[in-house]
Amino acid sequence: MNALSLIAQNAGFLPTRGSIMIDFVAAAMFGIILVLAVSIYLVRYRRMYQVHKWIQIITGVVLLVAVTAFEVDVRFFTDWEALAQPSSFSSGTVHGLLYFHLLFAIPTPLLWIYVIWHGITKFPNPAQPSPYSQTHIFWARLAAIGMLLTAITGWVFYYAAFVA
Repeated sequence: MNALSLIAQNAGFLPTRGSIMIDFVAAAMFGIILVLAVSIYLVRYRRMYQVHKWIQIITGVVLLVAVTAFEVDVRFFTDWEALAQPSSFSSGTVHGLLYFHLLFAIPTPLLWIYVIWHGITKFPNPAQPSPYSQTHIFWARLAAIGMLLTAITGWVFYYAAFVA
C-alpha cells in the first residue's frame, strides 16, 4: 500500500496527515493542559480540595484509556511512519523528535499514577491538607511539568511528522 492511499484511509479530522487517533490525542492535549491548570487553580487559590481530587482522578482515568487506545492504534492499525513520510523534515529528525517526546511521555504517566495513588491513600476523605501535603505538592508539580512537557514535545513532533 503506498503512502497516499494510506493517508486517505487514515484521514483524521484535522487538516493534516495524521490519523483520527493521532489528531484526537494532539487536540485533546490542549484540553488536558487546560483542565490541569483549572484543577491547580482550584486547589491552590480556592482551596477546593475535594473538587481537585475528583478532577485529577477522572483526568487520570481518561488519560489512561486514551493513551491505551492511542498505543493500540499506532502499534496495530496506523502506520504513522507512512503518514509522516511526506514531511519536509528528514526521517531522522522526525524520529529524534519522537524519542525526545518519549523522554517525557513515558515517565509522566508513571509519575501521575504515583501522585494520584498517594493522594488517594495519604489524604483524609474528604480531601483536606494533611502532613503529606508538602510531599504531594512536590511530586504533583513534577507531574504537572511532565504533562506540560509531554504536550509541548508531542505537538512539536506532530507538526514535524504530520503538518510540515
